[in-house]
Amino acid sequence: MEKIFDNTQIAFSLKSDTELDRAYFLFKMIDSEPLVRIGTAVTNFALKAHLPVEGLIRASVFDHFCGGVSEDDCLPVMEKMYTKKVCSVLDYSVEGKEEEAQFDAALTKTLKIIDFAKDKASIPFAVFKPTGFGRFALYEKVGNKEALTESEQTEWNRVVARYEEVCQKAFENDVPLLIDGEESWMQDAADDLALTMMKKYNKQKPIVLNTLQLYRWDRLDYLKKIHQEATAEGFYIGMKLVRGAYMEKENKRAEEMGYPTPICASKQASDDNYDATVSYMIDNIDRMAIFAGTHNELSSYKLMELMKTKGIAPNDQRIWFGQLYGMSDNISFNLAANGYNVAKYLPFGPVRDVMPYLIRRAEENTSVAGQTSRELMLIKKERERRKIQD
Repeated sequence: MEKIFDNTQIAFSLKSDTELDRAYFLFKMIDSEPLVRIGTAVTNFALKAHLPVEGLIRASVFDHFCGGVSEDDCLPVMEKMYTKKVCSVLDYSVEGKEEEAQFDAALTKTLKIIDFAKDKASIPFAVFKPTGFGRFALYEKVGNKEALTESEQTEWNRVVARYEEVCQKAFENDVPLLIDGEESWMQDAADDLALTMMKKYNKQKPIVLNTLQLYRWDRLDYLKKIHQEATAEGFYIGMKLVRGAYMEKENKRAEEMGYPTPICASKQASDDNYDATVSYMIDNIDRMAIFAGTHNELSSYKLMELMKTKGIAPNDQRIWFGQLYGMSDNISFNLAANGYNVAKYLPFGPVRDVMPYLIRRAEENTSVAGQTSRELMLIKKERERRKIQD
């Protein structure tokens, strides 16, 4: 297959020289693990001490990886990307909240995004995080089939009601809804809820899409199991496929608590698992929809190749490619330029509240071998190309 991801002119066509310089500086910083650790500590301290650093954060790391502080604030970014046929998934990235009022606020925000998305071709999906709608420990308890107290049962009923309300609204407005994946020890309860919603709202087509984290070795078997249910009960399966974001945490917990790790034995095994799952879904695409969330060039090429082999058009609505805003523009913009469906996850929210998300991004970048150096190499290449043309 023709190598399209090396075209930096297309990849960075929306970036000014200044923005390109900022990206270079940021990835240079992220490339250094000690700097990330120091930067994280300093940022956390500054925010906790209420020092006036939000302007600085906004001008640097925030504006590179986030769309804005509100939906409206994201509009210019979304419109700009859409001129290159790259869509956006508005992701309210406020993490780690544990109170009912905050879960209700996250629900209101997600419902608002569905309204926002229904008449905008540039926003093809809405999204929410399970722990945005309920307490982590409660998901864990439900997933372990432990008896709930009366107040916990009432609390869980509210979590289910939030899922119900948001999936119903997505269904009524014909806006596909992505449900993000989280840590394995709370994921069973979230999976069961997502499956219940699929059975109810995916009768005609995939509206509710759950997430498979394919660094977990058991996920393809899980998909095959629910595929049998879908065939028997007549509903469609929608899945966002990612490798996963909690590897160190997962391995550490498994070791501490003495159970086999749910994570694949090697990076190669994760890659193979990802590609095998994509292949399985493409073989059954008449009953499924894929949101391939990947920054891996090889996996992207493999999916393109499978589509070509099966005679599936690049713009077939059942297949989307997704990357995070501020990363892998060489994949996103080149795919879109070649007619594929592409959506960038566009995090937004108050600077202070989005920092835990941004810190996780920086830490992930330092731990994913090759990710940051690839970004740097591409930015360097584009800077040189522009200098030659000046």
